[in-house]
Amino acid sequence: MAGSSIQAVIFDLGNVLIDFDYHIAINRISQFTDKSPKQIFGLFFDSQLTALFEEGKISPNDFFLRVKEMLNLKLDYESFLPIWNDIFFLSPKNLQVYNLARLLNKNYPLALLSNINVLHLDYIKKKFSVFDHFENIIASCDMKMRKPDPLIYQKTLDTLGALPQNTFYTDDRPELVESANRLGLKGFVFKGVAQLNKDIIAAGISLN
Repeated sequence: MAGSSIQAVIFDLGNVLIDFDYHIAINRISQFTDKSPKQIFGLFFDSQLTALFEEGKISPNDFFLRVKEMLNLKLDYESFLPIWNDIFFLSPKNLQVYNLARLLNKNYPLALLSNINVLHLDYIKKKFSVFDHFENIIASCDMKMRKPDPLIYQKTLDTLGALPQNTFYTDDRPELVESANRLGLKGFVFKGVAQLNKDIIAAGISLN
């Protein structure tokens, strides 16, 4: 780390270390409801209900019961779970980011900071190895708050024992990077592995 002001690195999870496609679930759910795919997305995936679930403020069962009511869903909980969870997959991009994290972990404390619900978090932990090089996993469902709440970034910095100006952060959502930058973090929008490597070099991070 000699010659670099960066002392810690924070990665986002979704569409960085693992990809996902909500439409996989939407297409399957549409077989068990009279709602259209657009309605399912609006009521289900892009709603205050999902936000509450990601913040750990409602239980998985309560989430399901409210979704069932909202969508007039003809599914029981056990049938719903695999549909809800089976939206994640690893791409070559993800594997390259994973290998980059493995290199960084030799010299820098790493944190993974994600807006995620407990069902997805547990599913990914069991099925994928993307967390292997992250001692610090900061999940919104555990913290009871989501990005872009400034406090979740501060909690992550406290966990790493790092100052914002000494911390590199990458996330695929520009508005979340902007929020981190307002706190003084060196945030970069994730636009692929090639750009991430350029951003890492620009920040003075060593991969050796």
